[in-house]
Amino acid sequence: MKTKILMVCLGNICRSPLAEGILASKLDPTKFEVDSAGTAGYHVGNLPDRRSIVTGKQHGIDITYQRSRKFIKSDFQTFDYIFAMDQSNYTNILALAETETDREKVHMILNQISPNSNAEVPDPYYGGDQGFENVYQMLDEACTIFAEKIS
Repeated sequence: MKTKILMVCLGNICRSPLAEGILASKLDPTKFEVDSAGTAGYHVGNLPDRRSIVTGKQHGIDITYQRSRKFIKSDFQTFDYIFAMDQSNYTNILALAETETDREKVHMILNQISPNSNAEVPDPYYGGDQGFENVYQMLDEACTIFAEKIS
């Protein structure tokens, strides 16, 4: 049975698609499944943001197969780990949790780098291309640490 990991941001077009692609590139696909979702349904069915696609490609990661979807309550049953990109999304995910087991699955992704810091991955949507590169670097470090822990 595969370990399943979900990356969550707001719209599921910038941060969480990059996080999904980065983590998936570091794990054995026969043992792990990585997905992403957004707490808001603004972009359901859409490709990731063009700038996330370009940033991923610059690092050898193709995320063009991904399509935005909304985080749903049943994701708690499907996934073993749920990583939020920021405090707002963390709070929105927990609001849907029904049990302590659900709540224990939810973590802030950058706590992989600095435990208990609750640091946030900034949303690069309204910034320039450098914001996407900065987000990539943060997520790459966090995903490397997490991949080493669970592999």
